This record gives sequence, C-alpha cells and structure tokens, in this order.
Amino acid sequence: MKKHDLTEQEIRTQYITPAIQSAGWKGLQIREEYYFTDGRFHIQPNGKDKRGERSFADYLLFYKNIPLAVIEAKDNKHEIGSGMQQALRYAEVLDVPFAY
Repeated sequence: MKKHDLTEQEIRTQYITPAIQSAGWKGLQIREEYYFTDGRFHIQPNGKDKRGERSFADYLLFYKNIPLAVIEAKDNKHEIGSGMQQALRYAEVLDVPFAY
C-alpha cells in the first residue's frame, strides 16, 4: 500500500508511535487520543438537546506526570504542517509548552 493511501490511524501506528517510542518515550508517558473536552452542549428549541464533538489530541506526552507536548497527526492527503494550528490551539487549552 502506498503511503499516500494510508489513513491517519495507519500513519500513527506505522510511523508516529514508533518514532515517539524510539525517541525514548514509553508507557503512560504517551497518551493517544487524549480527550480534553466533552463537546459543546447545544440546546435545541425542540427539546432534543445534544452535545457536539469532543476534542482530543492525537498524542499528549507526559514527563513526570506533567503534560509536556501535543502531537497532531494527519494523513498524507494533507500538506505538511496542516495540523499545526490545531496542535497550537490544543497546547494553549491544555497549557502545554510544545506542539508538533
């Protein structure tokens, strides 16, 4: 299968997670799909209130139980750096100093 055809999850599994681990991160230092919001609650006039999508970081790296870095993954159909603004927003919300 061509790299361009891989999904975001396949990119994460085959490339990003091994790279993080080879850099020395291990175990609970690496949190995948780290949810940090419950999604906005939308009140509907018809009484069928609903909650929006939850926000999650693809990866959140911890050092001594302190969140240190957010990593946002994208599939190969996106331009390099296309997830950077999203990672920066997540880092700001989570008060994390690094975003990738």
